[in-house]
Amino acid sequence: MKLTIENMTCGGCARSVTKAIQSVDPNARVDTNPAIRSVEVETTATLAAVQQVLEDAGYPASAE
Repeated sequence: MKLTIENMTCGGCARSVTKAIQSVDPNARVDTNPAIRSVEVETTATLAAVQQVLEDAGYPASAE
């Protein structure tokens, strides 16, 4: 899944996003790109679950 996270602006944000996603799926593959505020995720978790955990972490995400 591809997500846009408007307030992911740096490497620290990207690490927080990765950690949040991996809290719902420890085996998720997360590819962040803070420069364009985009993240690609390969996961068995649902889009809703990923969006919820990101929202809880302070990084609301919208699907691309």
